Amino acid sequence: MTESVDVVLIGGGIMSATLGTLLRELQPDWKVVAFERLGDVAEESSNAWNNAGTGHAALCELNYMPEGKDGVLDPAKAIGINEQFQLSRQLWSTLVDRGVLDAPTTFINSTPHMTFVRGQKDVDYLRHRYEVLKKQPLFAGIEFSEDSRVINTWAPLLMEQRRKGEPFAATRVPSGTDVDFGSLTHQLFDHLTEDDRFSLRRNHEVRKLSQRKDGTWDVRYRNVIGRTPGEINARFVFVGAGGWALKLLQGSGISEIKGYGCFPIGGQWLKTSNPAIVAKHQAKVYSQAPVGAPPMSVPHLDTRVVDGETSLLFGPFATFSPKFLKQGGMLDIVTQVRPHNLGSMLKVAFTNFDLIKYLVSELLKTHHKKVSTLREFMPTAADGDWELLQAGQRAQVMKGGKLQFGTEVVAAADGTIAGLLGASPGASTAVPVMLDVLQRCFPEQYGEWEPKLQKLIPTLGEKLNDSAADARASMGATAKTLDLTA
Repeated sequence: MTESVDVVLIGGGIMSATLGTLLRELQPDWKVVAFERLGDVAEESSNAWNNAGTGHAALCELNYMPEGKDGVLDPAKAIGINEQFQLSRQLWSTLVDRGVLDAPTTFINSTPHMTFVRGQKDVDYLRHRYEVLKKQPLFAGIEFSEDSRVINTWAPLLMEQRRKGEPFAATRVPSGTDVDFGSLTHQLFDHLTEDDRFSLRRNHEVRKLSQRKDGTWDVRYRNVIGRTPGEINARFVFVGAGGWALKLLQGSGISEIKGYGCFPIGGQWLKTSNPAIVAKHQAKVYSQAPVGAPPMSVPHLDTRVVDGETSLLFGPFATFSPKFLKQGGMLDIVTQVRPHNLGSMLKVAFTNFDLIKYLVSELLKTHHKKVSTLREFMPTAADGDWELLQAGQRAQVMKGGKLQFGTEVVAAADGTIAGLLGASPGASTAVPVMLDVLQRCFPEQYGEWEPKLQKLIPTLGEKLNDSAADARASMGATAKTLDLTA
């Protein structure tokens, strides 16, 4: 007989771990099974070295607040991203209090978020951005300076041996964070597997999804070790398998996936663990993306804390592979093609020559040229101090002839299956994204769940930015529990 469960989670990343955690709190009687095709969880996009580890709150990322054609800066998107991250902070804080998560420093650490720009045009823009954001409660404490002496106290590596006469400026928010999403994912799954109603099946690759007439789903899989096939039936399926989600959702036959495609973009970091260099930089410093570059390629020099070790990363430098996952297949970009998405994909190809030109230029960069790019941030950078590290694969969403850079939930009308496509801000907004999945796929139960969710996430349903007092209180409470700078 086919095994029957309430929920199947496909993919062992932060999204599945978060949804599984929420469901355990809301429906502890449900039987849940998670499938991961690799030998361990958090080996793809959630792995600490495959992402920037930025607690994305729009404190330093300029692409969340572009300048309009009329010169107006609208903070709405930046505020929305920050609001979402606060929900993640609140859930993590509650889970620390309950002993679900280990000491906060094992997965999150205070790391000021900075933006550094050069050239008068970008200096003027950054000043304007600062003037707008300093009035917003969620951005309280943001600082701005064009003074090299001040910026030197914030991030000395930016100023050492920098030539005089060049206009530059920086903003700084002390309350920024560095997050090890790999560690966080492991801890959430460790907690889930303590319950015999939850099963994590590593080395199991989901191959096909078929819906029965009763609305449930037959999930066909294969054990990677021995290639033994199997099948399980579930009332609800969540596909959180990175770029592989597109192919599984396409195979499921749901109409909502029509028109979607993915464009894979990889990345590389320059990394140093040299103590003398690491000691001089305690921040995540973002800048403007080069012309034609995708938002995920915004250059930044980051403090990273992984497994208790502090290092610096610079990048990312874009790479290209036809794979949708770092450990995916070489034919992924071809096998996604369907009659309903071919036109959209071709339009993307013909209207993104700047992106293609950028990718080619990135692929041609030698190690020396990559360090030369770093020297625009850090004038004293020496080739020998930095090694090249391969980052993860991002499958950017293509829809309606446009290349999109957000995170998007695709759910069937009957609420029996949902999947996640896209990248940034990704992991930082795992909690609000999974709340969206619950609300869309379980509309009847969601009202009953709200009291429990309110205990997990105290300000759920509120807009913190509407009240300076509420924003200050919430951020102060989570900062205390998570041992962060308020």
